Amino acid sequence: MIFSERLKKEREKRGWSQTDLAEKIHVSRQSVSKWETGKNYPSIEVIIDLSDLFSITIDEMLRSDDELKEKVIRDSKKLAYPKWKMFFDNVVLIGTLLLVAKLIIIGLNHFFDTNIIIPDGLPKFQSNFLPLALMVIGIIGSEQLKNKYVD
Repeated sequence: MIFSERLKKEREKRGWSQTDLAEKIHVSRQSVSKWETGKNYPSIEVIIDLSDLFSITIDEMLRSDDELKEKVIRDSKKLAYPKWKMFFDNVVLIGTLLLVAKLIIIGLNHFFDTNIIIPDGLPKFQSNFLPLALMVIGIIGSEQLKNKYVD
């Protein structure tokens, strides 16, 4: 029996509404509804509360649903290099902001006849491709680290 069916069966066996169950485990009724329809899964903390509330083992709840089991395993993993991941995510953000700023300046100059000058400190090639390069480097770095977890 999959988790959603098990949850609904245990709740109904006790004569509780979704609202009753939600109040007992301190979540919204909508959360309970999503769990029972299989649209979402609870966190491991909620699964523990549910197993205590229903007097069934966590093992019984998890092993019944492969997708839930995978979610709990995935959620429990810690990134191996969270600071590097955040660094690369920020590099993407900086590249994006530089590109947006450059496009805004170009748009203002073109459509509103302003004369905003982009500083000439960098060679034209670098100033044109720096935002794109930052975005590409950031995306590649972030993608390489997003699935590296601590053993």
